Amino acid sequence: MIKKIHVKTGDTVRVISGKDSARKAEGKVLQVSPKEGKVIVEGCNMVTKHVKPRRQGEQGGIVKAEGAMYASKVMLVCPKCNKPTRIGHSVGKDGSKKRVCKKCSAEF
Repeated sequence: MIKKIHVKTGDTVRVISGKDSARKAEGKVLQVSPKEGKVIVEGCNMVTKHVKPRRQGEQGGIVKAEGAMYASKVMLVCPKCNKPTRIGHSVGKDGSKKRVCKKCSAEF
């Protein structure tokens, strides 16, 4: 069963819980996984990976990469008021559904 997630790839979000919440980390959503209910945010939840060299001449070692986190731990940042906000929906006259900021009513 695929769950609905409130953020999309490319949205700017702020981490509201976890180890990155203390520094009020913001970043762009790089990847969304609705099946797991997780997102990958640029510069947040950094994990170390041990990488093995695959080709001759390529270097292995320890690499830092973004780890997945639950989507409930992030909140969308409104591009107009620059505040983390919940999302509302409005239906236009042509029947299109738009996402709306709950604080300033801006569409995005």
